[in-house]
Amino acid sequence: MGAIRTIGVANGGGDAPGLNAVIRGVVKSAIGRFGWRVIGIRNGFDSLIWPETCLPLTWNSVSGILPRGGTILGTTNRGNPFAYHQTVGGREVIQDFSARCLENARSIGLDALVVIGGDGTQSIARDFFRLGLPVVGVPKTIDNDLSATEVTFGFDTALHIVTEAIDRLHTTAESHHRVMLIEVMGRDAGWIALHSGIAGGADIILIPEIPFTFESIARAIARREEAGKNFSLIVVAEVVKLPEKDPLGKPIPPPQPGSVANTIAFSLREMLQKELRVTVLGHVQRGGSPSPYDRILATRFGVAASELVSRGEFGRMVCLRAGEITSVPIEDAVAHLKLVDPGSEIVRTARSVGISFGDEQ
Repeated sequence: MGAIRTIGVANGGGDAPGLNAVIRGVVKSAIGRFGWRVIGIRNGFDSLIWPETCLPLTWNSVSGILPRGGTILGTTNRGNPFAYHQTVGGREVIQDFSARCLENARSIGLDALVVIGGDGTQSIARDFFRLGLPVVGVPKTIDNDLSATEVTFGFDTALHIVTEAIDRLHTTAESHHRVMLIEVMGRDAGWIALHSGIAGGADIILIPEIPFTFESIARAIARREEAGKNFSLIVVAEVVKLPEKDPLGKPIPPPQPGSVANTIAFSLREMLQKELRVTVLGHVQRGGSPSPYDRILATRFGVAASELVSRGEFGRMVCLRAGEITSVPIEDAVAHLKLVDPGSEIVRTARSVGISFGDEQ
């Protein structure tokens, strides 16, 4: 391809602390170092469908956004251009706007597109690259479940938020002699629950990668009571796999989103005859100002993305490996999710300090 003159920046999926820092890193390096023009693609890939909504990004327009949560571009997790959901005539239809996006990318003069997002958004980036659009990816998710990178920006901030919440719940659980369940995000991976549980001194951690039983949880709580501890903290990942039946042998129906901890608490109340309380942290985990670590990592990712564009290394995603920023094919990055290894050192560490995973005999 010819010389780069104009690049686009898009982000998709759920918001994560550090998105604005990536955008700032891309824009400032693109303008100040390479002399390119930068166009912001709003609300996922929507501005490639409706190009009149594009947002010109300048050095001044990204000044001051480093500490801000959210994203100045807006985002959506329902904006896949290859299967776009719209309401037409009172009914929902699904349309493929990919060809339209490619045509509009050409019409607005995009020479390359930087795409910030998790596995879903990066899969879209991969598909656009297959169709000929020069694309570079940046990994984003608080869940830390992208396999190609040691860590994703947003995870550290979420970990700080959850750990602080556990610290606060610890004091009220101890004061009232209660069992407290804290439900955290993480999607199909237990990284947030595992790390925050260790950092916050949880007594039991329930993650999707390690099946649990109610009986094992009850035994762990009983052991604490025998040791003079009349309260317990249980950190629950949002999609932890529930046993097929409750302690009374009744089938457990699939829980609604945000209710898995309540489902577990309901079963444990009957079994333990104890007072339990549930806190679902929800979207507070991905809001607010990014941590210093996430600001730095996101900035490094943004600059590295511009560098990939400058070298013409498209179809790749920047990533962190052995403390250094490098890149991998987007195809490899979305091949599978990074899940917690039940036999890993960090799980052994948790078990060694007395944390139960609800699977002990």
